[in-house]
Amino acid sequence: MRQTPVYYYSSASGLVRSFAERLGRPVFNLAEREHRRSQVDGPWVLLTPSYKTGNEANDTIPEGVHRFLNNEHNRRLMVGVMGSGNRNFGRYYQMAARQIAEKSGRPMLFEFELAGTPWDVEECRHLLEDLDAALAARHDGQPEERPTGD
Repeated sequence: MRQTPVYYYSSASGLVRSFAERLGRPVFNLAEREHRRSQVDGPWVLLTPSYKTGNEANDTIPEGVHRFLNNEHNRRLMVGVMGSGNRNFGRYYQMAARQIAEKSGRPMLFEFELAGTPWDVEECRHLLEDLDAALAARHDGQPEERPTGD
């Protein structure tokens, strides 16, 4: 069964990279140009941090994520969104992931703080395994335009 890859953005802190690499599946860092410019070959999940400096005008979505999602093919095949955040950001906690999910009509699959706990990693692994099984059962080879998240 195909493992749904996770495309993520991680800054120099490496917190999101640490989480993604513990998922035990194909992961690709959108901070790297080769991945940011690539096209996906099937359904995939986005994992993005939210950044907010307190300036209302600042975007919470990392530029690498914006660039990857500018590709219509990649946007169409995205099946869900996960977010990393910092509760110190208050109302901006998970804002990037939530904005992307809302705008794309894709479900928010999972949220965690900073690099996540071992429990977070295990829960996310199970969620992604369930997603893999659901996508395999669909078996028609065509991505859903608007997953229901059921």
